[in-house]
Formats: sequence, structure tokens, C-alpha cells
Amino acid sequence: MHKSLIPFNKPYTTGKELEYITHVIASDHQSGDGRFTHKCHHWLESNAHSKKALLTHSCTASLEMAAILVDIRPGDEVIMPSYTFVSTANAFVLRGAIPVFVDIRPDTLNIDETLIEAAITSKTKAIVPVHYAGVACEMDAIMDIAKKNGLYVIEDAAQALGSQYKGRALGSIGHLGCYSFHETKNIQCGEGGALLLNDEEFVSRAEIVREKGTNRSQFFRGHIDKYSWVDVGSSYLPSELSAAYLLAQLESASDITASRLSIWDNYYRLLNVNSDKKTRLQPLIPSNVEHNAHMYYLLLSCEKKRAELVSEFKKRGVSAVPHYVPLHSSMAGMKFGRVVGSMLVTDSISSRLLRLPLWIGLTLTEQEKIAGVAQR
Repeated sequence: MHKSLIPFNKPYTTGKELEYITHVIASDHQSGDGRFTHKCHHWLESNAHSKKALLTHSCTASLEMAAILVDIRPGDEVIMPSYTFVSTANAFVLRGAIPVFVDIRPDTLNIDETLIEAAITSKTKAIVPVHYAGVACEMDAIMDIAKKNGLYVIEDAAQALGSQYKGRALGSIGHLGCYSFHETKNIQCGEGGALLLNDEEFVSRAEIVREKGTNRSQFFRGHIDKYSWVDVGSSYLPSELSAAYLLAQLESASDITASRLSIWDNYYRLLNVNSDKKTRLQPLIPSNVEHNAHMYYLLLSCEKKRAELVSEFKKRGVSAVPHYVPLHSSMAGMKFGRVVGSMLVTDSISSRLLRLPLWIGLTLTEQEKIAGVAQR
């Protein structure tokens, strides 16, 4: 085996993270909602055109907050794809809801919007579209379905900061949107997230839910003399140390996206040379969306071919990895959720998809090596 491993992911740093963290350490405010948190909020609100943004300690926390804010109760149903991370479903299961899984599209790997209405019952409360690989779901159709049936839309935009649908930032289209700043994401602070509040009705309560169910934010703004426990909630705030790190990343977001897009475009060009399109498919980007180059994947002809390619990459010192085990086929998914219709596309995609290394600093020589192995 080659000693020089090309890892699947390398967290990128801009060079300003340590400077900003040093400012926090030297200050008298290191817990949440300080100067750096407020700057991050302003950046997100300005760039996503959201009514209000709130940093959280993870996208999981943002999804949990969203479940509380739309008043998810035991027995409610929430429609979502099965090809997603566990947090998409778990946030609602924690409130007693039932995840209702529908199949994904074979082109974008996003929830198939044409299957949503058949999954709606009198118990349905919300739809949770997941923007896989930072590529937008068909949000116009999803929002129309939600409006017609009186449902909330919560965007799981964990992978989608910087992506757009018809000129609108992903995460800002549904009633609520959830971002991730985990170290595997384009913009990261190790662990972190944000909740976008795109409807005024959620703003006031969201601050309370985020502050352990207290009206502490109102107290610090001088609106009340003392704060107390007024609602359900939990500790969803990140520290100022995380916010300082994140701000350095957000300030360089456009450059980070451009660098990743350059690598993504190189992969696309390299893998189109002598590629067998019958057995190896690459990501498809619809004409009405702008993506953020979060991920580059291949779709092999079968699971056996994928295993063979993974083995070949490993021999050559390259880390290429599959993705989700579909939630509907997991132990907890079968216990807590239910399926509507066929899951043929989800099952097929999950057995054939292979993600390639994509991180800032990946050289053209390394990209050519990876593409060369993929084409063997």
C-alpha cells in the first residue's frame, strides 16, 4: 500500500481562526451569544436573506429546535427521504413523531417531489427536504404541496450553505432551514450549526427554546427585569470560541466555494474523458440551481464494482467512501418510521454511490491520480 494517503476530507482553515479565538480568550465573554456570534448571525441573515439566524452547536440541534417550533407531538408524521443522515429523522422521533420515508429522484438523489402527496395523511405535520450534496430539491413544487395541505417545510440544508435554487439561498425557502458547520462541511468550525427562521411567527419562541426554555435573551436586551423558565427548550448555543472560528470561515465563504467548484469542475472534466457512461454516472446539476461543490460522487454499476474500486483506491493510497445506509432499512428506522411506496431508487443508489476526496488543497496531480484510478 502507498504510504502517502490522500484523505477523504481535510478541514480547511483561512488563517484568521486563531486570531479571532485569541480575541475571545482575552475578553470577558466566552459563553454563547457574544460579539462573534452576533456577527455570524448578521452574515447569515444578510447572505441568506432570512428573517433571523441563530447559531447552534450542531445541525442536529437546529433540527431539534425546528421540531419544537412547529409543535411536533406524539403521533405526528413527517415526510422525508430515507437517504439522509440519522439526525433528519431522529430530531422528530425525539418528539414522538413518525418519519415517513419516500423514495428519491435518480438524477439529483433528492426527495422525489412527485411522491410526497401520496404520503400525506391527516397526521402529517411537516415535509423535510434534504438538499443532497448541496444540490437543491425542487422547492417550488414542495412549497406548493405544503401550502395546499397546510404543512410546514423544514429544509435540511446541512450540506448546502452557499447553494441556491432559482436565485434563493437554500435554507431560506422553507419555513425553517438548518445548516451544519461540522468539520466535513465546506464552512466549518469543528462542530456547529445554524437555524434560519424564515417566518416571523417563530422568531420570539426560537430564542426561548435555544436558551433552555428561558426568556434570557429578552433580559439581556433590557426588555424584562429578570428571566425565568417559560417554555420547553434546551442548551442549543455554541460558545464564542466556536463562533469566532466560524466567522473567519464565513468571511471567506465565497473564496472557499470558488476553490471547491474548481476541483469539482476538474473532476467532471477528467472523468468525462473515456468514461463509460453506462456504468459510471457523475453528479447532475439542474439548470435552475447553483451548487456549492460540497461533494463529488460516482455511481457504479453495482455494489460489487464499488467494492472493487474502493479496494483499488485503498491500494493506491486514496480514501474514497460510500455514504448513508438508508434510514428505512436501519434498525431504528424500521422501529420508528414507515415507508410509503417503493424505495427502489434509494436502495440502488446507496449500494452503488462512492464519494471522492474533495477538499481545498487537493492538487491537480492528486485529482488526476484519483480520476485515473476511477477510470481503470
